[in-house]
Amino acid sequence: MVEAALTLLVVMPMVFWLFEICMLTYTYSVLGDAARQGVRYAIVHGTDSSICSGPSQGCGDSSAGNVISVVQNSAAYSFHDLSKMTVQVSYPDSSSSPPSRVNVTVQYTYVPYIKLPGIADKVSMSAEGRIIY
Repeated sequence: MVEAALTLLVVMPMVFWLFEICMLTYTYSVLGDAARQGVRYAIVHGTDSSICSGPSQGCGDSSAGNVISVVQNSAAYSFHDLSKMTVQVSYPDSSSSPPSRVNVTVQYTYVPYIKLPGIADKVSMSAEGRIIY
């Protein structure tokens, strides 16, 4: 019984830590996919598109609200609480005309199921692309 008790003291925390790492990795993957979806939307909807998003003149969506909406919709399939997620869209070249760049950064406050050492509270992911349309 002593051996079983000592084994459980070591094995159970490792199982919980492994579960938490799996959930953190899943969250990181979902954020990366959502950021890439936002970049894909932004690079196709530059100034040459009929539904323009970005800071260029003539774009109806100069605040990139459509890009943010695409990111949130993409993450909504996996996350139940989007209020902890912040999305920032920036255009480093200050333009949404080809071949300008677009950068989408997604931050999410990860709430662990079990607070264990070595598990991050904030997860951040970004993606960058060039407008090609």
